[in-house]
Amino acid sequence: MNDKQLKKFKAQLEEMRDKIISDAEQTLSEMTTQTGNIPDPNDRATVESDRNFELRLRDRERKLMSKIEEALLRIEEKTYGVCDDCGEDITIKRLEARPVAKYCIDCKTRQEQQEKAQGR
Repeated sequence: MNDKQLKKFKAQLEEMRDKIISDAEQTLSEMTTQTGNIPDPNDRATVESDRNFELRLRDRERKLMSKIEEALLRIEEKTYGVCDDCGEDITIKRLEARPVAKYCIDCKTRQEQQEKAQGR
């Protein structure tokens, strides 16, 4: 992978990280400014459902954030784009689709098949 491609992926990962941070700050702001006194049980249930959904999204983003940080570290260490399993290069198309990918498509497919066979 050349330097131009690495810079592109680094910028993309940093943009993803910044968006997650911005969304988390917005969620926190909205949740702290909402009033808690909703007399109608149906409205209260809707607000709680929306809040739970929002928190689940933020939890998924938290997990993605750690993968983004790992990918940025791999860029710094010059190991980005190399499969953690077989050591082969991960295709540019795969990295464009999933910039945090740690495995080439063959190794990831094999890993998912093993997990499915084990019932995970």
